[in-house]
Amino acid sequence: DYEQKYPQDAEGKGMDPNARVWRVYLDESGQFDLDMVEGIKDTVDVMLVSAGLFSAIVSTLVGQAYIGLQQDFTKVTVSVLLELVEIQRAIATQGPVESIPRSTLNLDSPSTASVNDRWVCGMWFTSLAISVSTALIAVLVKQWIQAYVAPTFGTPQAQTRVRHFRYMGIEEWHVPLIVGLLPTLLHLSLFLFLVGLVVLL
Repeated sequence: DYEQKYPQDAEGKGMDPNARVWRVYLDESGQFDLDMVEGIKDTVDVMLVSAGLFSAIVSTLVGQAYIGLQQDFTKVTVSVLLELVEIQRAIATQGPVESIPRSTLNLDSPSTASVNDRWVCGMWFTSLAISVSTALIAVLVKQWIQAYVAPTFGTPQAQTRVRHFRYMGIEEWHVPLIVGLLPTLLHLSLFLFLVGLVVLL
């Protein structure tokens, strides 16, 4: 009961900087903020760990899949070496070098990767970008929340104003909505990864 917790204000002093109304507001808003911040922190911590682990897995697979999009340099090397061996044989036997067929491989030609390989890489790169973005947004939210709960100083009225200013900032920037979208982003990333995996197999 706040009437017992805080002394009654003198007549005409109900809105002074140290008035009871500000102390009551700080107590009530403090409990509200504690509940809100704990819920956000729990969600963000889970999202950070999940996004970090998932990004590590996807980046490993993306690195391997990306190699498949590039020119097969082993094949190029073997082809060129075979051509060189044929040329050396022709020179050793004094045969015509012009009759040696040229390698059909062209280093400037585009990748010979299949459409499926391109789709897999595209989906996995998109999945990686979304999961890393999720982690980045989660870190930003943690910083916002850290700033939100930073201690305030001054009279109860001044502390109330600072708290209200911070709360309006959280609402204006739609932080609860952003926190609610983090799992959706991670699910989308996982979905794209799994679709890419199905296409690969």
